[in-house]
Amino acid sequence: MDLFFIPPRICWWRVLFLLSIFQDYLSNMLDCPPTCSCSPTEIYCNKSDNGKFFPLLALQDTGNNGNNSIEDLFKNITSIHIENWTGLQTLKDVDMELYTGLQRLTIMNGNLRGIQARAFSQNPHLRYINLSKNPLTTLSWQLFQNLQLFELRLEEVVFECGCDIRWIQLWQQRGDAGLHTQLLFCNNGASKIPLQAMNISLCDLPDISVTHYNLTVIEGDRVTVTCNGSGSPLPEVDWTVNDLHSINTHQSNVYWPNVHSINLTLVNVSRDDNFYMLTCIAENKVGMANASIQLTVHFPPTILKLDEPERRHETCIEFTVRGNPQPTLRWFHRDKEIPLSDYIRTEMDTYQDYLEGCLNFKDPTHHNNGNYTLEASNFLGVTTKTVYGHFLNAPFSDDYGDYGTPTPTITVTHRPEEDTFGVSIAVGLAGFACVLLVVLFVLINKYGRRSKFGMKGPVAVISGEEDSASPLHHVNHGIITPCTLDAGPDAVVIGMTRIPVIENPQYFRHGHNCNKPATYVQHIKRRDIILKRELGEGAFGKVFLAECYNLSPTKDKMLVAVKTLKDPTLVFSQTLKDPTLVFSQTLKDPTLAARKDFQREAELLTNLQHEHIVKFYGVCVDGDPLIMVFEYMKHGDLNKFLRAHGPDAMILVDGQPLQTNGELGLSQMLHIATQIAAGMMYLASQHFVHRDLATRNCLVGNGLLVKIGDFGMSRDIYSTDYYRLGRRSLECGSR
Repeated sequence: MDLFFIPPRICWWRVLFLLSIFQDYLSNMLDCPPTCSCSPTEIYCNKSDNGKFFPLLALQDTGNNGNNSIEDLFKNITSIHIENWTGLQTLKDVDMELYTGLQRLTIMNGNLRGIQARAFSQNPHLRYINLSKNPLTTLSWQLFQNLQLFELRLEEVVFECGCDIRWIQLWQQRGDAGLHTQLLFCNNGASKIPLQAMNISLCDLPDISVTHYNLTVIEGDRVTVTCNGSGSPLPEVDWTVNDLHSINTHQSNVYWPNVHSINLTLVNVSRDDNFYMLTCIAENKVGMANASIQLTVHFPPTILKLDEPERRHETCIEFTVRGNPQPTLRWFHRDKEIPLSDYIRTEMDTYQDYLEGCLNFKDPTHHNNGNYTLEASNFLGVTTKTVYGHFLNAPFSDDYGDYGTPTPTITVTHRPEEDTFGVSIAVGLAGFACVLLVVLFVLINKYGRRSKFGMKGPVAVISGEEDSASPLHHVNHGIITPCTLDAGPDAVVIGMTRIPVIENPQYFRHGHNCNKPATYVQHIKRRDIILKRELGEGAFGKVFLAECYNLSPTKDKMLVAVKTLKDPTLVFSQTLKDPTLVFSQTLKDPTLAARKDFQREAELLTNLQHEHIVKFYGVCVDGDPLIMVFEYMKHGDLNKFLRAHGPDAMILVDGQPLQTNGELGLSQMLHIATQIAAGMMYLASQHFVHRDLATRNCLVGNGLLVKIGDFGMSRDIYSTDYYRLGRRSLECGSR
């Protein structure tokens, strides 16, 4: 029975003891010790205390940090001063792990006898440590190996002379951590001698050597390297392989009395370990030595990225290639190597085994469209990758000939035994069908056109920004063309009126071919156009914002700009009322001339297709007035847009105060100029002379998109310019 009851009495005694310790520890957590004063950044304890636990910051004394977390309260402590604490004999691993922001630590004039190996592992910012006047007998250099100590104070600490403190002697000789300014002693048996006078044999820093200093391998190889550490005491040797991707194994061998060797084997070496530093470390009581091997991995190239062309300052096909040795790059377009020049060139940067850059194009056109192949090669292999580059739409259908696939050859074998009578019947039926089709075509062209007039839909005002210009191009959907009339190829039809026109052959790249349906102006029915509001008025007529139905296969309706042709007889008659007005050009038949200009502009602009030329949808000639339909550009003409975003926009724009969205920057203005230049370059490539390039004839859309407009009707502005004679000067009418 005695044996049965003794264990419970012992257990209860232990529980009570642990509770007393926990209560003492808990009291320290909840409040500053009586011998300490605490602030948000410092714990200062300079009164005698026999407490056994390292002081913790009081949670009740949070100062201005009442809302901070417990971790933040401890992190804010940068200085701890402990003096005259006789109960604190060992500094444990966990005592200081909460003080991650600690910079200064003083434990002096106490009874500190030992410091555990990881006591400072969570205090990377420690710069000052004072352990003076403590009965320490030994101290390890490994406590401080991850710290950048400015000062380590050890006055009146008398160590036991031996190899364990040889590192302090070496630091003192080198002047590290301020130890050279301190007079330190150690017990050598019964006597106390200066630390500098200590003479210990077979106790020094380890030596280390490796079999390679630069190692070059090919991806997938197997390789072994060896590290030898020697010295007395015999060092511990190991390879640090953190973040190494290759599979690795270690094999350690000890060759007595003083050599420790370790092999590192890499299996299936990975390209991700290229330029990796293999580091070997040898450690003993005195200190540490290390040696490194630069690992170079050769591997075949790979193309990690090849993007479609992107518009930047220049048009760029961005790429990323990886390989070692650095691969050679070649570019191919339509299976031909691209000769690099000022117009097509490569720009790239090198980082380790990566090549990143761009194939830059300066002002590319539709001739640059096609597949682009990047080839990367080194002595280990070749790789290719292809991307399609689309820069501009081709303005003529013939331009697509280079990209089309060849028509397969059809072989027909004639058999002598075929029935000749059947062949005769087939030929006769084919001839009859051709005659019938010709008759139907003539009848449709003669009787199938009727001129109708009538605007459908109410005119309503909607919100939006003013737009004041637009332009045009050729596609036939029912309009009578010059080639279908008996007036000859030089006749143009406006409504049902034939007007002879002599075209400038330079306007068309391949001449005016009537057999190509792509050279006819698209006809839009008047019932599909609903006017919304007037956008502006010029000498040629008025411009309206309108909704157009059945214009896009993907949209039921869309906003367009509609340009109407003013009856020029009204303008002509107005000048007769004022004899002081003199025309710079007069028209014998104003109505006929205006219609000719209308048709000419429609034909010319139908051939112009470019991202910086305002898109022309077609014409409406069902009666008067004649109508042109254009792409709607939300922000209006460039002249007003620049004024609205200029330095004096808040003062006055066109005589009216304006609410501006800010002044344009230099890069934005350069972007505008680049777009206009691209449009003009395209016009020049089409042998087209604009005659009136000005900001008022350029339009601005969303995203600072700028397009050129007003190619033909804008010349009417010049036609109606007048000069008023004054007494001393000749004044020019405003444009």
